[in-house]
Amino acid sequence: MPWQTPTLEQLRSINAANVTALLRSGPIVPNSILRVMADSNAGLAYLTLLYLNWLALQLMPDTAETEWLDRFGNIWVGGRKPASYASGTVLLSGVAGTLIPAGTLLTATTAVGVTTFQTTADVTLQPTPTTPVSVIAISSGASNVLAGGSINLSVAISGANAIATVSALDDGSPEETDDELRARLLDRIRQPPMGGDAFDYVQWALKVPGVTRAWCSPNEQGPGTIALRFMMDDKNNGSFYIDTNGNGHGGGFPEANDVATVAAALNAVRPVAVKDIFVEAPLPTALSFTVKNLSTSNATVQAAIIASVKAMLFEKASPAYSAGGVAQPAQTIYQAWISDAILQAEGVEYFDLAMTSDFAMPSNGYMAVLGTITFA
Repeated sequence: MPWQTPTLEQLRSINAANVTALLRSGPIVPNSILRVMADSNAGLAYLTLLYLNWLALQLMPDTAETEWLDRFGNIWVGGRKPASYASGTVLLSGVAGTLIPAGTLLTATTAVGVTTFQTTADVTLQPTPTTPVSVIAISSGASNVLAGGSINLSVAISGANAIATVSALDDGSPEETDDELRARLLDRIRQPPMGGDAFDYVQWALKVPGVTRAWCSPNEQGPGTIALRFMMDDKNNGSFYIDTNGNGHGGGFPEANDVATVAAALNAVRPVAVKDIFVEAPLPTALSFTVKNLSTSNATVQAAIIASVKAMLFEKASPAYSAGGVAQPAQTIYQAWISDAILQAEGVEYFDLAMTSDFAMPSNGYMAVLGTITFA
C-alpha cells in the first residue's frame, strides 16, 4: 500500500503507546517526564519525515526544486541556459570632438518599461551628422527596443545632443526558468540522443540561449537535408510586424543574427555526414477572423479573447516538422481550436465565429500568427 506520512498528533499517540508498552506502565500522566520525552521524540520523528517527504520530491527531476533541478540539468542537458544582454549600436550627434566616455548611461522607454544601456568604450563625436556608439544593456532580458527608436542620454553631456537613435540592436533573453529547464530535461530523458535524428536537432537548437521552440523537418529540401526552424519568444518579444519580404519581426521571430547563431551551434555538433542544413526563421501568416454576437462585448472580454487565441497559437501553431519519423506539414489552425480558445476566455458564454474554412498554411515554412480579430 502507498506510504502515508502520519500527522504530528498521530505520532504523539503512537510514541506514547510505545513508551507505555515498553515500560509496562499505566497511562502516561500529562506533563510528566515520560510525556515530555514521548512528545519530544514524536516531534523529532515528524521533522525527519517531513524532510524525507521533501527529499523524495528532489530525487525526481519532474518535482525537483531549483537547486536540485540545476543539478539534474547539469548532468543531462549541460545546465540552465544563461541570461543574455541586449547590445547594439546607437547614433549620437553633437559638436565634433565631444567625448562620450565609456559607461555613459542611456535610457529607452517602451510600452513595457524602461531599459538602461551603457556605452562600452570612449567615443569622440565625428564631423559627420551622427556617430555610431556601441552600447549594452545593464540588465539581462528582452529590451523591447526597436531599431529606429529614440534613446536618451541619462545625464547631459556638453556638446552632445540628448536624444539619439537606435541603429541596430540584438535583443537579450532572460535566464531559462525552472519550467523551461524542466521541460527540456524531461524531453532529453524521454528521448535520448539517436546520433542525429530529428529530435536531436531540436534539442541542440533549444540549448542555444533565447531559443524557446524548435522544429526539425528532415528531407524537406531534398534527400539528406535538414530544415530547422525556431522561435525566440522571450528574446524578440517586442511588437510583431511583417516586413515587405514577408519576414516577421518581434513577436518571438528570430532575426538574421539569431539564425546565424543557431546555425553555428548546430554545425558544431551535427553528424559529419550531414552537410545540407537549412536553419531558418518561420514565415508568419496572419490569422484573422470575425467574432459576432458575443455574449458580452467590452474591452476586458475582447482582451481576454485575444490573449486566449494567442495562447492557443503558441501551443498549436508550427511550421513543418517530424513526429516519430513521420513528416508533418505546417500546422493548419482549425476553426474548432479557435472556437475553443474563445470559449475559454473569461466572460464568454456564446458567440458566432465567421470563418469560411480552416486556416491552412501556404507551405512548409509558414506558421500562423494572430492577425486581426474583428468584433462585430
